[in-house]
Formats: sequence, C-alpha cells, structure tokens
Amino acid sequence: MTSATAPVRLTQTVSCAGCAAKLAPSMLAEALAGVTWPTDPRVVVGFDQCDDAAVWRMEDGTLLVSTTDFFTPIVDDPFLYGRVAATNALSDVYAMGGEPLFALNILHFPEALGPDILRAVLQGGAATCAEAGCAIVGGHSVKSPEMTYGLAITGRIPTGNRIIANAGAQAGDRLVLSKALGTGMLATALKKGLLAPADGQALIASLTRLNAEAARAMQRHRVHAGCDITGFGLVGHGAEIASASGVRLAIDTASLPLLPGVAAAIAANCVTRGDAGNRAYAGQRLHLASGIDRVRELACTDPQSSGGLLLAVHAADADALVDDLRNHGDAPACIVGEVLPGPAAIELR
Repeated sequence: MTSATAPVRLTQTVSCAGCAAKLAPSMLAEALAGVTWPTDPRVVVGFDQCDDAAVWRMEDGTLLVSTTDFFTPIVDDPFLYGRVAATNALSDVYAMGGEPLFALNILHFPEALGPDILRAVLQGGAATCAEAGCAIVGGHSVKSPEMTYGLAITGRIPTGNRIIANAGAQAGDRLVLSKALGTGMLATALKKGLLAPADGQALIASLTRLNAEAARAMQRHRVHAGCDITGFGLVGHGAEIASASGVRLAIDTASLPLLPGVAAAIAANCVTRGDAGNRAYAGQRLHLASGIDRVRELACTDPQSSGGLLLAVHAADADALVDDLRNHGDAPACIVGEVLPGPAAIELR
C-alpha cells in the first residue's frame, strides 16, 4: 500500500535522509565520554558496550528491552516512510534477542506539510507495528522545519531466549549478515531522482522487511554476539562488536550481499555524508587490505537504515543459520567473514 496524498517528495524536504542524518559517531562518542551517567544494579545492558537497546531486570526476573530510534524521510511516500521508520526502530529490539510489546510515536513535523501527510506517516508506522504484534499506545510531537519519525519501544526478552549483545563474539566464529547493504547510497540516489524503478522496489522491500524472523532464527543456533547494521554502517557497528568482545572481525568483502543499483549509485556520486563519519568512528580499528573493490568498500562504510543483523555464530552452526534465515525470508543472508583473536579491529579483505 502507498498513499496518494503527498503533494511533495518527502526526501526533498530534508537536508539528509534516513540514518545518514544521524550525528557523526565520533563526535557523539566524544561527547558521551564526558557524561557521568546514573546507574542501577538492575541494568543488564546499558551504555558501556554501545549496544542496540538497553536491558533492565525486573524484580520478578523479567528482562525488559527499551530503545528509541527515529530519522528523516528515506523515501518519498509518507505511508512507506512510516513503515520504514517503524521497521528500523523495531530492529533494535530484535537485535537484542527480544520481542516488542508496545511503542510510543516520536514525531518532528513541519506543519506546512499538512494533516494528510502526517496521517499517512502514522498509518505506515501503525501498519508495521501491527505486523510485528506491537501496540502503539501514544507519543509526542514537536513542530520542526524538518520531519523525523520513529518509535520509543518497550519489549522483553522471552523466557529461554539469550540476550544477544555486542560482547561475546569468540575467535573461530563465523560472521553472518542477514540483509544486503547499500540502503544509504540508494536513498541518496532516490533523493536525487537517479534511482531506477526496479532498484527502488528492491530497496523498499529490504527497508520494510522486519528482522523478527532473523531474531527467532538466531535463538535456534549458537549465536554469541550480534547487532543490527544501521547508521554507523558495517564498519562502525562491526568495530563496536570487536571492541566489546576483544576480537578482530575479518570481512570478506567479495562475499557481501549488495542491493541492486549500488554500483550505479556510486558512479552517480551518491555516497552519503555519513561515509566519512563512519570511517572516522572506526578509526584505528579499521584495516583495509590493498586492492579492495571500491564499490564494496563504500558499501561497508555506508550508513544503513533498517539494515540486517550481523551475527557471530559458532562455526559449526553457520551454514545452518544461513539456511534458516533464507528459509524465513532473508534471501541475501550469507557468511561474510570470521572472528579472529584480538586486538580489537575490523579488517576488510
């Protein structure tokens, strides 16, 4: 479903689209390092390892998952934008091994766009949350010159599920990626009117595919660590796993699944502004082998929106996990590298 109410292209109303609009990760990390945070013994997962969501232990032992995510329009259609933003926000719960329970809308909105566009965005978010079995129970809105939309989500770790965090990757693990890369560059091409229709359809299909089945699949196999690949790109989020686990991630760039149209987007100079920020964030942890294909290197640094899960899984379970992911809708899923002994680094080969 799409809406027919939009008199404007939403991507033309903002200066930067999707997760590429996030603050530069290196600046954010520097600022966060100077803050003293209140803590509590009931915090199971918090700030310390840059995980996707927080985990809190209730008095009865129930593990709650809490996260917030929102971004500027990555597609032009308001209903699809709502769906993509909700899919992206829900992914942080799935990446931790959780299931979403309820959510609050978060909205910054230029009033000049009018109630029809606003309604369509909210309907898109509601449709995706209904698909996920996640109730929407309220929200908050603020007037703004640029639109952002997303969700604050509360979920839980079901009984018997393991918490999947950045820490825990072990030397000898294989690295599995569940979705193809390239959403940031393709969204930039869309914003510039340079994206082929067929490539646009593939982009939308990826952006609106929930990571719910991938989250269930990773509980059926010996996954030791993982995260979803979003604004900091494969290099940024991979570097976080490496640092939290004290290991090296070796990525076989030739094996990385790419969305159709990525090479054309790069040729049209549709690399996002977030690319340089992600390289800076990975910093000295990032090692590039000579002769890497430029398209695949840029796909690794590209900020992703509603990306796939990167999972460190026991080597003996890797092929079975890939088959499981593909059987449940994640056709691009494949083994993309391995985990080696530290020091912490991410290597592109």
